[in-house]
Amino acid sequence: PQGRSKKKSRKHQRFMERRAVLEQKGLLSPHGRLGSQTPEAGLEAHTTLTKANGTTALRCDNVPKPKRIVSASLSPSASPDSIARHHSVLLSQGNGSSKRVRTSSLVLRPGKYVAIDCEMVGTGPQGRLSELARCSVVNYEGDVIYDKYVQPELPIVDYRTRWSGITKRHMKNAIPFKAAQAEILKILKDKIVVGHAIHNDFQALKYFHPKDRTRDTSQSPVLKKRAGLPVRANVSLKNLARHLLHKKIQVGCKGHSSVEDAQTAMELYRLVEVQWEKELAHSLPPRPPSPVTDPTADSSQYLDDQYWPTDLMASGL
Repeated sequence: PQGRSKKKSRKHQRFMERRAVLEQKGLLSPHGRLGSQTPEAGLEAHTTLTKANGTTALRCDNVPKPKRIVSASLSPSASPDSIARHHSVLLSQGNGSSKRVRTSSLVLRPGKYVAIDCEMVGTGPQGRLSELARCSVVNYEGDVIYDKYVQPELPIVDYRTRWSGITKRHMKNAIPFKAAQAEILKILKDKIVVGHAIHNDFQALKYFHPKDRTRDTSQSPVLKKRAGLPVRANVSLKNLARHLLHKKIQVGCKGHSSVEDAQTAMELYRLVEVQWEKELAHSLPPRPPSPVTDPTADSSQYLDDQYWPTDLMASGL
């Protein structure tokens, strides 16, 4: 019994020595609980005790932190604006379900969206004819992908500088209308085009864009409702920007900036994009069924054997 007590005493003594070392290193609280240690420089310390020359030593093996896995999708509580900016997420989520809302096949690809704005000058009798003098196109993020001054086909009678911002010096480096038209239409091809009163821009370009690929912020009930304006009211881009984006545009006496107007139109679209696209998808007319061709009405098939009288066929054999 006396020998056992000596062994216990030595074991207890070694335990206390190890504990003192741990406390000295800050790896053990005075109350004897591990967990108060702090990982150093983003690494977790893995501690083991070894004996060296009769003393205890502390060895730390640095173990890298596990890689953080970030979910590619947004949480169900994400705002509509956040969802609009991340076109890869679900447009509708409920209690974690993966049910998708039926939308147009053109949605969910930010690269398919551009916004356009044109500035016109007056040509023809008394400058009443509007012709393209500048065109700006921005992408979904608002970055400028096209911005050039354009030489009208007819001589300029009125520069309309107060609104267009165009002056005589801008025409020195302007490109011919036909060249600009070809460049711009190449950009707009197969794109969803956003703009404000965009029919005026298309008219200046002498171009017609498919209606289902056009997003006119001046005609959007979603934007007007959000701004607290009557749905049937004619609302300017300036007023929509002031009400919804809390920004001032088209100020000063130097005229409008087509770049700023195109960027503002895209901002407005993105603000209500999810709701706009959902309503548009539900309002699209159903695709008509493929017509069933009556074979008897197709003269090109009259010579097929199935259309010859059986008695005539029998007599010819």
